[in-house]
Formats: sequence, structure tokens, C-alpha cells
Amino acid sequence: MAKSTGWDPVLIISQIIALQTLHYVTLSFLIPPLLIMLAEPGSLEYEGGAANVGMIMDWREMAGRPTTRVSPGDGPWKSFNSVWSGGRQVGTGSAQQSHFRGVDPVRCWIIAVCWMAASAADIYYLYALIRRPRLILDFSLTLLFFHLVLTTYYSASIPTSIFFWAVMCISTAGTVVVAEQLCVKREMNEGLVVTAAQDVEDSVEMGSLLRED
Repeated sequence: MAKSTGWDPVLIISQIIALQTLHYVTLSFLIPPLLIMLAEPGSLEYEGGAANVGMIMDWREMAGRPTTRVSPGDGPWKSFNSVWSGGRQVGTGSAQQSHFRGVDPVRCWIIAVCWMAASAADIYYLYALIRRPRLILDFSLTLLFFHLVLTTYYSASIPTSIFFWAVMCISTAGTVVVAEQLCVKREMNEGLVVTAAQDVEDSVEMGSLLRED
């Protein structure tokens, strides 16, 4: 990628979109197969299956909290109520079943591990797309900010889980530190290569001048 000079809003927006997209694509490749292999099948099916977008976008899935709700028109005197997840009705059941059936502690750990793995992949994405060490922190925090906006909108609630915030902070901090170090190391290596090339060129020119004298 060619290095840009100055402030280029089109390039910055393109990099933000590309980084966010790559992060979610990585999650979409990691989460469904691991959930199918390791998560409890009954609660997973109750939540809409391993390919449900809520497994990525709903912070309550990572926090191990129920994502279903009782529809407003159903009173507590009714034995069965409509069950909603991710903004759509997924079935019916008693209020107690609606609260506990979809909760699976194994599933929340799987999603958290997949998020950490996707953050590790973000290191390469930042290294290849952003390149400049001083911009790594900005783009990493932007990715986290947009995810918080999207997950809050999707779940219709602000994340309040300590576990969720711990995963977000640890993964983002690790991504920033490692990506910055890699970008700094590359810039130092590129600078050394340029300096060495200039020294060789200067030596050749000096040698030719001495021979002419």
C-alpha cells in the first residue's frame, strides 16, 4: 500500500470499514463451528442456532445472560409467553424457561475466546492496512467504539457485564501494543535499508571522484 501524505478522509473511512468488516468476517468463521462442536445444543437452538448474528452482535451472549424477553402484551398470569431474541420472535415458553433456557456458560466462553482470536487477527490487519504506528491506537479504539454502538443497538441495552468489558479492554490493549511494536519495527528496518543504500551510493560516487583526481 502506498503511503499517503496529509489527511485523506476517503482513505481513512475506507480503512475503518475494511478493518471493521475483516474483524466481523473473522468472527463469523470462528464462532459458528466452535459453537456447533462445543456448546450445549438445546440452548443454542433456543437462541436461534450457531449462525445467528446475535452470537456476534449481542453482548449478552458473551456475558452469559439471557437474551429473551416476555412480549409486552403478555401478563404474568399467563402460563406461556412469546419469546423474543435479537428483535425477532423465536418461540413460546413459560417465563421461567424463557429466562434460563438460553443461558449456556460454555457458549459465553467460546464467544469470548473467539473475540480474542479475532483481535489477534486484527494485529495483522492493522499492520497491513494502517501501517503507521501513531494511528494504531486510533483505529483500534474506533473499531471498539463502533462495536459498542452496534451491540447496544442490536440488544437494545448498554453493556453492563464486567466480563464483557474485561474481554474488550484486554483484547484491544493487546492488539494496540503488538501492532504498534510491529509497525515501529518495520519502519526502523525500512529506515536502515534506505540509509544503507544511500551510504553505498555515496561511497561509489566518492570513489569515482577520487579516481578522476
